[in-house]
Amino acid sequence: MEVLKEKVEEEEAAEREAEAEQAARRAAEREREDVTLNREDLIDLEQKLSEIEVHIPEVPVTFTKSTIDTSTLPASYRTNTAKEQLLLQVADNFARQYSHLCPDREPLFLHPLNECDVPKFVSTTIRPTLMPYPELYNWDSCADFVSDFLTMVPLPSAIKLPEYLFSPTSVLKYQKGNCFDFSILLCSMLIGAGYDAYCVSGYASQDLCSMDLTREVCPLLKKSKEVVVEKEKVVLKKYTVKPPRDLRSKFELGQIAKKEAEITAAEEKKRKEEEERLLELDKPPPDPMRGLRIHAWVLVLCGRREVPESFFIDPFTARSYSTQDEHFLGIESIWNHKNYWVNMQDCWNGCKDLTFDLGDPVRWEFLLLGTEKPYLSLLESEEEEDLGEDDDVENMDKEDEGKNFDMPCSWVEQISISAKDFETRCPQGRKVIQYKQAKLEKWSPYLNGNGLVSRLTVYEDVDCRKAVEVKEWYKNREDLLEMRQVDKVLNLTTEYFKPGHFLALRVHIYKTMIPETDRTMEFYHTARVDGLVKRSETPRSMTEYYEGRPDFLAYRHVEYGVRTKKFIINTADTNPRPMMKITERFNRNLAKLADDDVAERIFVVSDERIQLRYHCRTDYITTSKREFQKRNDVDNKGNKIIMTPDMCISYEVEPREHTKKLLFQYEMMMDLKNEEKMSKHQVWESEMEVLEILKVREEEEDTHNLTISIYDTKRNEKSKEQREALERQAQEEHIRQVEAELDYLAPFLVQLPPGEKLTRWQALRLKDECLNDFKQRLIDKANLIQARFEKETQELQKKQQWYQENQVTMTVEDEDAYLTYCSQAMFRIRILEQRLNRHKELAPQKYLALEEKLYRDPRLIEYLKVFV
Repeated sequence: MEVLKEKVEEEEAAEREAEAEQAARRAAEREREDVTLNREDLIDLEQKLSEIEVHIPEVPVTFTKSTIDTSTLPASYRTNTAKEQLLLQVADNFARQYSHLCPDREPLFLHPLNECDVPKFVSTTIRPTLMPYPELYNWDSCADFVSDFLTMVPLPSAIKLPEYLFSPTSVLKYQKGNCFDFSILLCSMLIGAGYDAYCVSGYASQDLCSMDLTREVCPLLKKSKEVVVEKEKVVLKKYTVKPPRDLRSKFELGQIAKKEAEITAAEEKKRKEEEERLLELDKPPPDPMRGLRIHAWVLVLCGRREVPESFFIDPFTARSYSTQDEHFLGIESIWNHKNYWVNMQDCWNGCKDLTFDLGDPVRWEFLLLGTEKPYLSLLESEEEEDLGEDDDVENMDKEDEGKNFDMPCSWVEQISISAKDFETRCPQGRKVIQYKQAKLEKWSPYLNGNGLVSRLTVYEDVDCRKAVEVKEWYKNREDLLEMRQVDKVLNLTTEYFKPGHFLALRVHIYKTMIPETDRTMEFYHTARVDGLVKRSETPRSMTEYYEGRPDFLAYRHVEYGVRTKKFIINTADTNPRPMMKITERFNRNLAKLADDDVAERIFVVSDERIQLRYHCRTDYITTSKREFQKRNDVDNKGNKIIMTPDMCISYEVEPREHTKKLLFQYEMMMDLKNEEKMSKHQVWESEMEVLEILKVREEEEDTHNLTISIYDTKRNEKSKEQREALERQAQEEHIRQVEAELDYLAPFLVQLPPGEKLTRWQALRLKDECLNDFKQRLIDKANLIQARFEKETQELQKKQQWYQENQVTMTVEDEDAYLTYCSQAMFRIRILEQRLNRHKELAPQKYLALEEKLYRDPRLIEYLKVFV
């Protein structure tokens, strides 16, 4: 019974274990299904979330009167002078006449309010200023600075003139402004630089008004036009060899040419259709307000500063346009710091048909007569004779009145740009410009720790999602890196360096910084001893190019074999790649014969062969060649191997006796063996140099230190600390010298042993010596003044005696000279007499003052207090 019970219990336990295992399996399967479902749900969720685009609304940049602090502005900003008031009256009168004669024209932009709510004439807002920076002497650099330094603020209304026009100083201070603010500042800088520049109020396209460059190609991507050099036609001479006859079928050639023409025409048609399609896509959508959008820009007329042709400058983008460009749709008025002109020409065709002869009053109506522009005569001589005398008088009075009134001086303070602002350039040191399939980012120097100042990203599509190429420009880097170009498609990086790198590196092209991969290095060969110009490396080869070497080496190519596997940590240094073949080419050495001057030398290391090819002699078509079969100097048994004729195979253009001798061939082979060893060693040095360059470049990229000029006192901490230490040392030295000069006991204390305490007798002796010395100095000074007084008196007496003796024979010039001398001598005598009398009065007082100081001196007071 007990046995049966144990069996039943065992069976029940086994059943329970089986059921537990099945439950665990079912639970594991459910967990796997849950995990799979969770993963699928997670992937689905990520996909749905990726489709959701979040657009962060841009905060519009505003620049209104309320943002300007007017409490610190000068009085010229708050009030108008009498001349400015008269100018405003003249402008109002002009505007009334203009609106009466041209009722269909828009109102003129004459006297908007400034930041202090004071009406100012637009011409007086221009302040011509020449900036102290040489970079701002040309129009393009000035326009670039204004475009980068300021932030564009759109006009309050696209079809209405602004109510306010702020001063250029406020615009520079807050670095914001609309198109009129940009134009006023740029025009002030251009006029100060000597250009004949004008502010223009008119109408432009939507892209220009909104500073939209997404349809414009980035200027950095525009390729310069290549100059096509026409090949000179070869004139066939009379006795030249005629080419062989063409025996091909003309019909077949015609059919082939016809098919090629059809294929070319089809490709050309397809290309044109694609270009037209792209042009249609690039065209902006129709603008319902075309021709009504107000814009301001700058006009530069030809003549001054050697400007050959008049052109427009858009202040937002700093780009120059022709006066016939389709972006500019009309002009209402222009002005500079001297006058104001209204355009009286028809702008139905934009600005293409406008004539910018401001001296023509028919096309340009002027406000003031005081201008340097020559005006054309409106009245012919015959018509002037028919006019009455009263009309002539009135016209003359009006002309005189107009000529007497000229443009008041600018009410704007002098425009100044600090060195810090000029260096920072962009607002907060950073600016982003979006072009067609490209994005340009700019930073101020030293803003980025790696010296990055600009970056151009080129995209594949118009939506700018996939980057194709990235160009980065750097400044002030210690490694002298100037530009880095990254090709995202080929995964290729190109780095350009300035001259001065301690490795003489000029260009570095690579895919990865891992050694023994595809890369190309170009060097400044004049800064290298070996004259290396270029080095190209692949996993199985390395090619080097040289210039200016004394051995005339110009080319070296090395082919490597497969490296044998070794369990070594650093395989690049201890397990180099085996060299299979070394090819070297040399330039012509005119000091040698062509048959002795090697042109190409090939060391076939794998086959133990050496091949030589010599330079070609003049008027020859073949070159001499040699091939040596290397053998060891001794065989396996230790016997010396003798040179045999089959070890050297040669071909000579003109055979010579000494080249056939075995001794000559043997010596040449020994020299070539030594050359092979040297070439291998040079190749190994090149490999080590590549490793060193890669190591240095990695360290430079990790640290990317920036160089700071010694004149940059704000950033150069070492120079600043050194300068402060020198100033502190100079100040301490100055204080020490002053104290030493004022210490009247210093000459007498030096005579005593250093560190010894004074006694009463020594203190009394110091006091007496100091007083006696001072007394003697006072006496010596009085004697010196007395001696000079007596000398001047004696010289005057001698001159008077000479005058008494020669008075009869003296001329008028001599008498004048004598009187002048006497006057000056008497002046000196009186001065010396006053000094002597003053010295006699002050000497006792100085003596008593010194004696009192000695009694109060902390070094003598404890010994002399008994006598006080």
